[in-house]
Amino acid sequence: MSNLESAFPAQKTEKKVALITGANRGLGQQVAKELAGHGFIVLVGSRKLENAKEAVSEIGENTYPIAIDVTNKESILKAANQVNTEFGRLDVLVNNAGISHAGSSERSLEEILASGKASVADIDEMRAVWETNVFGLLAVTQAFLPLLHKAPSARIVNLSSGMASLNLNADPEYPYRGGFNVVYGAGKTAVNAITLALSIELESTNIRVEAASPGFAATAMNNFEGTETVEEASRNIVRAALGENDPSVLFSAPEGSFPW
Repeated sequence: MSNLESAFPAQKTEKKVALITGANRGLGQQVAKELAGHGFIVLVGSRKLENAKEAVSEIGENTYPIAIDVTNKESILKAANQVNTEFGRLDVLVNNAGISHAGSSERSLEEILASGKASVADIDEMRAVWETNVFGLLAVTQAFLPLLHKAPSARIVNLSSGMASLNLNADPEYPYRGGFNVVYGAGKTAVNAITLALSIELESTNIRVEAASPGFAATAMNNFEGTETVEEASRNIVRAALGENDPSVLFSAPEGSFPW
């Protein structure tokens, strides 16, 4: 059975096709909703197809569920093959899937950040978070690059964070530097490095790559302790997907840009 349901072949649509990983809830689901509203065919990615179907039923028109586990090579390749069969190309890839920790869900955000400090971080937890946020992101990108090359003009949007900025966190006056750790923060710094490496490699092609921060959104990632709604936080991600941000900026912030 297909892991992408109710879709149709590329020759029957001129709409741009976007894939969003981890889009069954929270920020990813909101971005899917926004892009669908801009006329995209949106593939709502989730590890479990049932969860993607539920999200699609809530979002509605122009969205289709697809099973993709970014930590599973077979799942990634199956999804890429299905998109190739159904559409023959991909216009936008939003690497949204991510986790902030791999420990108890009962911990507060403060406890999660403290447990990720370099002196005490659990290496197994660090591996688990990086497996999704870093290695999974690159694995998905590699698998879908051939389809992105087939689009007239394609975009890769990697979800990042202000916590990833080495420049900001190196500044003693930066108020949030205490939250920089090796589990989540350094993982997003690695995402930025991958973004830059991809941008350099692809700069002469049809594919534009951008690391985009949503801001401090209240989602399950931070036990809903964020200060912005998912509607507010989705704006920069959507701008990046639409190509509306400053083309000279590779690491975008909700209000402009972040330094590396």
